[in-house]
Amino acid sequence: MGVTVREMLGRIDSRELSEWVAYASIEPFGEKRQDLRFAKLAGTIVEVVKAAVGAKGEPSKIEDFMLKFDPPKQQSADNMKARLRAISG
Repeated sequence: MGVTVREMLGRIDSRELSEWVAYASIEPFGEKRQDLRFAKLAGTIVEVVKAAVGAKGEPSKIEDFMLKFDPPKQQSADNMKARLRAISG
């Protein structure tokens, strides 16, 4: 079984955590790395298909295939309460 975030933070200090954050910005791992891999794969497939059908144009960029997530919207406390009431019936 893996280590929880609380357990991990209890074992390392802020300096080591900062080093891991810096490392992840240079060499992404986890979900971000997986998204990059799949974007590269999708781009490669598109380029192969374009070549097979003789399509011209600019080559695909990895950014064209990266997932994009909108930042969470700010909600008022009243709005959150109303949504919870709607969910709970």
